Parts: sequence; C-alpha cells; structure tokens
Amino acid sequence: MIANKYKIILASNSPRRKELMKGLDVDFEVRVMPGISEEYPADLPVEQISQYIACEKAAAYTLGVDELLVTADTVVVLGDEVLGKPADEAEARRMLHALSGQTHRVITGVALTTTQGQRAFHVATEVTFRTLTDSEIDYYVDTYRPLDKAGAYGIQEWIGYIGVTSLRGSFFNVMGLPVQRIYDEIQAMA
Repeated sequence: MIANKYKIILASNSPRRKELMKGLDVDFEVRVMPGISEEYPADLPVEQISQYIACEKAAAYTLGVDELLVTADTVVVLGDEVLGKPADEAEARRMLHALSGQTHRVITGVALTTTQGQRAFHVATEVTFRTLTDSEIDYYVDTYRPLDKAGAYGIQEWIGYIGVTSLRGSFFNVMGLPVQRIYDEIQAMA
C-alpha cells in the first residue's frame, strides 16, 4: 500500500505501463499530452537519455497542488548505440538481429513531479538474448508487430519467452516501468 498524499497521474498511453502501475494497487488516472518531443542533446551520455526525456515530458504538464505526475521513457542500449522504437518492420528486424546473441541494457528514466519539486532517476537492467534465427525474428515481427517498443521487442511477449537467457536487474524495468523504485520514491514523498 502506498501512503501518498497526492493524486497520481500517469502520463503514458502504454498498456504495459498502465498494467504495471495497477500492480502497485494505487489509484491513478492517465493523462497524455500529444506531440511531446523525445529529442535529446547529441552529446548526452546514453545512461542519461531516458531520464532527460522523462523530465522533458514532465515539463509539458501543468499540475494541481495535490497532483503527482509520473513520466517515463525507456531506451535499449547495445554498446553505445541507442535503439529506440523501430520506424518499420525492416528496422525492427535489423534491431533484433543486432540484439541476437548479445547482452544489452534497458534503461528507463522516470520523473516524479509535483508543484513542489521533482525526483528524477533511471534504472538499468542487463538482458542477454541467445542467438535468434531469421525465421524466429520474422515470426516475431510479423506476429507481434513490435513497432511501439524500444529495441523492437517486449520481454513479456513470445520473443522474451524463447530468446532471453539471462537478466540482471528489474524485469519490470525491461517492460517499461521500474515499479519497485517508483514505489520507494513515492513512499519517500508521502
């Protein structure tokens, strides 16, 4: 149970983020502003990108004094390359081929914002894929159409079931929201 004095607003249309917030057994509403830029400075270290974007998203909202806004952004990082959401199926296949047989990081940045201030942080999880076949990648892209997912995959979907061989860190972070850390941070704000 979250002891919280704020009305919680989740600024996300992601069904995965909504599901994860519901798992905290906290009342919240979804409020989404369209057209918020997800651009970031080219020289920003990869570890800071998702947190920067989460804070930029938060800056677009006007809050009431009793509201706490939760904004988040997730990136997949392979080496020093950031893999965002694929533009099309061909790019999704390229991303999955790059991730195949490799370990990558999933970094989710979160901003918890009120009229009194903001707590911003990021959580990183290492994910390792076994080597995927062309037919497995084709099946996944054709069947699950992962164009709305950073790195072109959802760990909670078929590709995660058959492809992920190890995970170091938070599973829920890879889904898009580090709910354990959010719980702790909101408790600290109560």
